[in-house]
Amino acid sequence: MSGAALRSVEDQQGRVIAAASPLPASSRRLRDAAGSTLAAPVLARVDIPVFDNSAMDGFAVRYADAAAAAPGSPVVLRVVADLPAGTALDPALAAGEAARIMTGSPVPADADAIVPFEDTEAGLGGGLEPVAVVRPPRGVGAHIRRRGTDLRAGDVVIDAGERLGPFALSAAAAAGVEAVTVHERPRVAVVSTGTELAPPGADLRRGQIPESNSVLLEHLARGADADVVLVESVDDSDAAFLDVLSRARDAGAHVVITSGGVSAGAYEVVKKVLSRGGEVEFAKVAMQPGKPQAFGVLGGGELFFGLPGNPVSSAVSFETFVRPALLALQGRRALHRPLLRLQAATAWRTPLGRRQYLPAAIDRSDPARWLVAPASAGGSGSHLAGGLAHAEAYAIVAADVEGVDVGDMVDVMLVT
Repeated sequence: MSGAALRSVEDQQGRVIAAASPLPASSRRLRDAAGSTLAAPVLARVDIPVFDNSAMDGFAVRYADAAAAAPGSPVVLRVVADLPAGTALDPALAAGEAARIMTGSPVPADADAIVPFEDTEAGLGGGLEPVAVVRPPRGVGAHIRRRGTDLRAGDVVIDAGERLGPFALSAAAAAGVEAVTVHERPRVAVVSTGTELAPPGADLRRGQIPESNSVLLEHLARGADADVVLVESVDDSDAAFLDVLSRARDAGAHVVITSGGVSAGAYEVVKKVLSRGGEVEFAKVAMQPGKPQAFGVLGGGELFFGLPGNPVSSAVSFETFVRPALLALQGRRALHRPLLRLQAATAWRTPLGRRQYLPAAIDRSDPARWLVAPASAGGSGSHLAGGLAHAEAYAIVAADVEGVDVGDMVDVMLVT
């Protein structure tokens, strides 16, 4: 982009999402589909509950037989059957008869109420001995879970575009589903660029810094349910950068994420190499941090994201552009996190003309009034990687806001 023109965040996001078509879908066993996104809705194979069953350990009765029970005037019923969970028995109950029943057991067709064992004199210890009911059931249907009250066979359990987390997987299993149709998970290559980068823990010479973006971006990508197939750090030479791009393609990457080398400096290797072919566009986006952005589609079809090198800029850029693209590749319905509105606990400066994404911490000490504040005492500098350890959210401030004062309402996006 020429001159000082800044592209809006929404414009850049739109360009990214337009290029991120969902990956192919296939059938997977339920147990192998955790974290995947549904390409087709999950339909119940069976009713939930599958049959009328007892919600309590106690006795299955005919309500009319036990309705007159009272602590001083118990009703004695003859116990004619014992029904553990998993039984297929359906014993007939004549007037004055009951069946001992455990939670989850099928309710006899002749019973219309359950008396919990706490409402009898002997509890469950009497076996098939007569039972004295001292408190009546609360009414017809008491403590009976009716068939299909949650879902009926053929109902939609989970919609297409939803992520299969533990709750969704459990619901599908309870509905009798063995396999689901899910989108392929995107394969991601993560590359940090910079001659100044040294491995964490290495002895640093003058001018070097510990490399942290690769571990940051790798695990942000994994958190978005992507499979990371390559993680590298390379110097600012053209040859090293071209080699790592080739290795990313060989690894089958759908997405390549780089950090560094996209700004206006003299040694910006990403910009120098990829601006030649026109596949990747280098833009300035009206946001802080993260103004320099690179995005395009490489010759092998890989989506390419060139993020700024400062750690906070990389983190913000990933959340704003890369994460939505990874979710779109998976066919996810919701691409962006929801926002909260919280009061600012302190004042801070904002960059007029650019939307601010400030790493933030939440004060939950008062459950009725959560507060938000910068995660770093140093403010909003994009180099303040240490402050990320305390960040659990981004405070998002509109481009036309000149500053945040104590008590101002701020949009907040939780990210942990």
